[in-house]
This record gives sequence, C-alpha cells and structure tokens, in this order.
Amino acid sequence: MLDIRKIREGAPGMKEALSKRGDTEISNTLDNILDLDIKKRQALVEVNTLKAKRNTTSKEIGVMVRDGLVADDKILEMRKLGEKVTTLDSGIRELDSQIYNLMLTVPNIPHEEVPSGGIENNEIVRTMGSPKQFDFDPKPHWELGEKLRILDFPRGSKISGSGFPVLKGKGALLQRCLIDFMLDLHTQHHGYIELRIPYLVTRESLVGTGQLPKFAEELYQTVRDDLWLIPTAEVPVTNLHRGELLAFEELPVQYTAYSPCFRREAGAAGAENRGLLRVHQFDKVELVRYVTPENSRQALEEITKEAESILHALGLTYRVLKLAGGDLGFSAEMTYDIEVWSPGVKQWLEVSSCSSFSDFQARRTDLRFRPGENDKPRFVHTLNGSALALPRLLVSLIETYQTAGGEIEVPEAIQDRLGLSVISA
Repeated sequence: MLDIRKIREGAPGMKEALSKRGDTEISNTLDNILDLDIKKRQALVEVNTLKAKRNTTSKEIGVMVRDGLVADDKILEMRKLGEKVTTLDSGIRELDSQIYNLMLTVPNIPHEEVPSGGIENNEIVRTMGSPKQFDFDPKPHWELGEKLRILDFPRGSKISGSGFPVLKGKGALLQRCLIDFMLDLHTQHHGYIELRIPYLVTRESLVGTGQLPKFAEELYQTVRDDLWLIPTAEVPVTNLHRGELLAFEELPVQYTAYSPCFRREAGAAGAENRGLLRVHQFDKVELVRYVTPENSRQALEEITKEAESILHALGLTYRVLKLAGGDLGFSAEMTYDIEVWSPGVKQWLEVSSCSSFSDFQARRTDLRFRPGENDKPRFVHTLNGSALALPRLLVSLIETYQTAGGEIEVPEAIQDRLGLSVISA
C-alpha cells in the first residue's frame, strides 16, 4: 500500500511514476482518493470543533448546576452537538473505509530503473550459456515423460481435471531431490532459515502481500472457513511477522520455504500450455527477505544471483530479464525474471521471478523495525524470489539432458541425491 501522505504531497509525480505501468485508470483512482481525503479532513476539522464546543458546554452546565441555575437550554444544545458529532464520526469512518478500499487497488510505484512500456520493453540483462546443440530432433518433455513413465497427464486429469499432472516413479523422486537440493543450497550457503508453512491462509494474509483484492479470481478459496490455498509461499512467509516491531539487529531476516502452489490461471488448451508448461498446482522453493530500506536494492541483486545459482549448478542455459512497468507485478517496484531454455518446446520458460516491494507490503502487514533505541519505527522493505519454481525447471532439465535413445542424463550436481546418473524406462 502506498503512503497517503506522499499522494497528498506529490500526486503529479506519483502519477507520472505510475504511468510506467500503462494503466490509465490509476490516475483517476488517485484523484478519487484525494477527493475523499479532502472530505475526510474537512469533516475531522468540523467534528473536532464540535467536540471542543461540546466539552466547553458540558463544563458550563456543570457550573450552572453547581450554582443552582436552570441549564435546560445548554443541555439541549449539548444533545444537538452530540448528535452532529455522532453523524460526523460515522461519516468519517465511512470515508476511511472508502479510502482504504481504493488504496488497496493502487499498485506499487515502479523503481526509477524500471523501463516504461509492456512486455516488449523487458530488458535482457544477461544470458548465461548457449542452447545445447543436438544431433537429433529433441523431443518435448511430455513425450519423454510418458515414454519413461515418469509423467502421467491422463490420470491427473481424471483425478482433478486438466492442469493437475501426476509425477510418478523416478519423476517424483527427481522433483523431490531437486527441492531438497535447492533448500540445502539456500540454507547451507546463502544464509536462509528454512520454514515449513501452512498452505491455507486467511484473507488478511493475502491482502497483506497484495493478492487480494485484485487477484481473487485467480485463487482457490474454501468457502466454509474463508481460508485460501496459497498461490506462493511468499504469502505465509511475508506475513509471518505481521504486526510486529523488529529490532534493527534482527535485520536482515532471510527465510526459505518449500510449498505447493495453487493458481487458477492455467490458461486455455494448446501447444503453448501443454504438459507441464502451465498448471494449476505446482511445487516451488521460495526466498523471502525483510531488509532495511537502504539495503533493498542490493538485496534484489543478491536474491536474483541466489536463484541463478541453481541453474548454474544444474548446467542449464538461462537469461535474466528486467521487467518493464507494464509487465510488473501489482506489489513489485522492480522485478528480474529468470527464464531457462527448453530445447524440446523451443521456448524460454520463466522459472523465477525476483522482486523488491519497497515498503508496499510492509504497510499492508504493519511490519516495522526500530533503527535505534530512541528512533521512530520505520517500515521494512520486503523481497522475494522463486528459487526455483517447479515444474518448468523439470521441463528444461528433461529436455536439455535427453539422449537420442529417449533417456535422461542426470546433472552431476544431483546424481548422488537421486542415486542415478541416467533415467531410463
């Protein structure tokens, strides 16, 4: 959530910064917020004046009663003042609610380094490695997976519908090994504390990270309890210290967590969404940091490098993109996407999105720190990154390491964990 004081003080500059996102409605929303804020402040002035007058009248009544004088007119005046105060207080609460609900719909301000425009203006920051050259036509992962009996799409559809694949045998083992490999790397070498978090969260938690109210249609909700299946571990991990005041010495906080993720946005049927390319349920290892505002820009570079280290260790070709404003997530001020090359489908596939959120999420979750013993509390800056998301990582690994005979060579980094050097039928 943005700081309404900054909207009051610099609305034109804020509108210009938000224009990088390409959404013309944001400007109108800010105008509506300012109009409501003016009405609220005017009402506050009026109600405070009336309350002061009511207090004065109450004292006058006390004096009159003490002196044995008739105070009926003053008592009537105080009652009328009380009725006006009650009406104004109710109106102020309604204005507060309207302002809050509108503020929840305003996205974060893009960082000054973020380019304007849509997806076509995303910048390729670096490309690591070169696409593997084959002396045969590489197959897509769904052909390889079904032949090796490590992927089962028909039975997944039978159980839950499309977008819910089943990994079986060595495929399930491979994914489990990858998850363990990533968690061990982040905890043993990158300084993260591992969490096991709930997969169902409250509405308040989703509001805190910015998924609600904007993305309600993309989420799965349990109606009876109003609990929601998490779209990413970012939600419970970012909310872990919601409403807390952290000491300066506690920062940075660094957590990593594995979780399944649930999203409705699987898309229509077609070759671009076939197999594991776009699913409703998938596994992911997430990195989350709380840092001081001064360190958030550097922390974004670090978290991106930590996500890249997985791909480097697995010997996969990838590239890093800086997202333009129109492709930026709702809560993010700046994002690097990491895309891995998958030769079977001949596509760059996103396996990580690393974002800084400034104090946008911290304002929604009331997550603050005190710089010093006598200093005023400040909001932390939050960041997160997929490190990494399955199953597109699995897609690239299967397709990159396939052999002419339809087997899959296992990257050296996970051979000992898997207990195999080749996956065969």
